[in-house]
Amino acid sequence: MRSHLLNDRTAGAYRRTVTAGVEHIAARLAHADRPFTGITPPALAPVVDAVDLDLPLGDTGAALAELDRVYLRDAVYFHHPRYLAHLNCPVVIPAVLGEAVLSAVNSSLDTWDQSAGATLIERRLIDWTAARIGLGPAADGVFTSGGTQSNLHALLLAREEACDGVRKQRGAGLRTAEILPRLRVLASAHGHFSVRKAAALLGLGEEAVVEVPCDAERRMRPAALAAALAQLQRDDLVPMAVVATAGTTDFGSVDPPAQLAEVCAGYGVWLHVDAAYGCGLLVSGRRRHLLAGIERADSVTVDFHKSFFQPVSSSAVLVRDRATLRHATYHADYLNPERMAAEQIPNQVDKSLQTTRRFDALKLWLTLRVMGADGVGALFDEVCDLAGAGWRLLDADPRFEVVVRPQLSTLVFRYVPDGPAGADPALADAANLRARERLAASGAAMVAGTKVDGRHHLKFTLLNPETTTEDLAAVLDLIAAHAADHTGESLVPDVPAASAASADAAAVPAVPAAPAVPAR
Repeated sequence: MRSHLLNDRTAGAYRRTVTAGVEHIAARLAHADRPFTGITPPALAPVVDAVDLDLPLGDTGAALAELDRVYLRDAVYFHHPRYLAHLNCPVVIPAVLGEAVLSAVNSSLDTWDQSAGATLIERRLIDWTAARIGLGPAADGVFTSGGTQSNLHALLLAREEACDGVRKQRGAGLRTAEILPRLRVLASAHGHFSVRKAAALLGLGEEAVVEVPCDAERRMRPAALAAALAQLQRDDLVPMAVVATAGTTDFGSVDPPAQLAEVCAGYGVWLHVDAAYGCGLLVSGRRRHLLAGIERADSVTVDFHKSFFQPVSSSAVLVRDRATLRHATYHADYLNPERMAAEQIPNQVDKSLQTTRRFDALKLWLTLRVMGADGVGALFDEVCDLAGAGWRLLDADPRFEVVVRPQLSTLVFRYVPDGPAGADPALADAANLRARERLAASGAAMVAGTKVDGRHHLKFTLLNPETTTEDLAAVLDLIAAHAADHTGESLVPDVPAASAASADAAAVPAVPAAPAVPAR
């Protein structure tokens, strides 16, 4: 069994094994002519359950062939131009190379003595991102697992800063438990659900989140924020943080950072900007102005695995004042004793909510060193341009109604049945739901769904520069046909659904089994 350990004596076996795996995946990617097979949970679950995990195959080729049956054959392929559903991007090759390197070396980014150069690379990328935001010389941050963790981290810091502020005003003896019921977080209805989750995890309860009204473009209204803060003041409640969003999940709306920052400054409130989606604007050649004012934020979330075309996970939280990161600092004698801070040993665990942590920063590092920031920004501008073209298609098509003109790369729209059926909102809801289900079952394309004002809508999330307006038009035709079939307007075109029985032949040719790797 030692022959499976990666070390100097098994380097040859490692090379052969990984090469076999890469060739297998490359063949799958090259022949995927649809984003999904349409497999259902009841069809795939028995295939996975039938695997006896206590009986090893002992052969890499056999393991890859089995993996094909339980995963690769029916995986959802985000690189396909008709995958239009969630905020999942196709990934760039330099980042995939970084993934291979970091997995093999397996650095843990908690302490210097486990990571060395990896620590410095991550810190350099945090400085680079903070400079792109404009947070100033005192800025700092740390990589995280994703936007949800980044938002939780930022709101933890905001909570502790708010509690310190209350103690300064009302007495240093106040316990945190006495202060928490008075804290409030302000966010728009279109902000990410992780804000409410964070409030619950931080002991505030979901009810501590105050919803701030938005304008017709689904952006937080600065005047409404000012009114909400004034009301909290009258109610003797403490505004802990305002969460603005630079790229809402549904609409891609960017709350106005400069105006919101001005309101927050007037009330002395922590401003957090959730730019998990909109962080691609930091490298955009034509849309950076949408983030004007973000440099005044106290904290910012960025998800490189959304609009920087990085593999999951690659995210970070940035703060304007590195001193606030002390609220996440705990010392353990076996890991990061306090003396290390005095000796200026750079232990990333001093900033992080995680202890053991992957070297995810390497993926972004290699991407920037190979492609450059302008190259990434050009790709993001392409998908934003595509969303504009998609909006024009939808706006001109009487079969659909589109909610807002996009700022970034999402489109929320709704099929409108023709004739009397169009006057029945419930029937229209059912038609849109059915169209999405049938489209996914066919595997021909994948779109997302959401609710707007209580009604079911569909959503294109465009993060693939390979997607064309012709792809969008073709998918709209499929949606309309499926929806019309549900309302009895016409027959759906013949797009066969892939079943468990037919999934082997569903548009993906057989991939040759990888050669077995002999043990040493």
